[in-house]
Amino acid sequence: MEIFIRNANKSDYNSLLPLFRQVHELHVYERPDLYKENSTPVSQEFFENQLADDRQHIFVATRGIEIVGIVVLKEEEIAENSFVNARNILFINSLCVAETQRKKGIGKRLLQYVFEFGRSLKVDSIELGVSEKNSSAIEFYESIGMATKSRKMEILLN
Repeated sequence: MEIFIRNANKSDYNSLLPLFRQVHELHVYERPDLYKENSTPVSQEFFENQLADDRQHIFVATRGIEIVGIVVLKEEEIAENSFVNARNILFINSLCVAETQRKKGIGKRLLQYVFEFGRSLKVDSIELGVSEKNSSAIEFYESIGMATKSRKMEILLN
């Protein structure tokens, strides 16, 4: 069955909640010191505010009538100063493919769509953050041409 990509809408919320949970549960599992268990990690109000924000974009992947993936994006502007050049970035805040639908080209199709969308916006780059522990995600992102830009490091004191 063919994969279609479209803009998310308010009526998608209940179908997307399991995907939001999936992402959040991974974060909680990897970093319970940072993330709280929450069966509703994205409230309907927050979701609708994202939809209303002209600088945020949410696309869903569908197969038939089923939503099988989501990507949440935000346009960001870096102002030029004495230290950095001005840049426009399309930041991927979240990407999720339903666990039962992985390895079927859905994530790749979503990101191809995002890359084309970014080109249409004339952004300088598309960026995202990924946990060092999420080796399958890193491998996936590298397979579609993304490369590590920087690394955040920490030392836990408590």
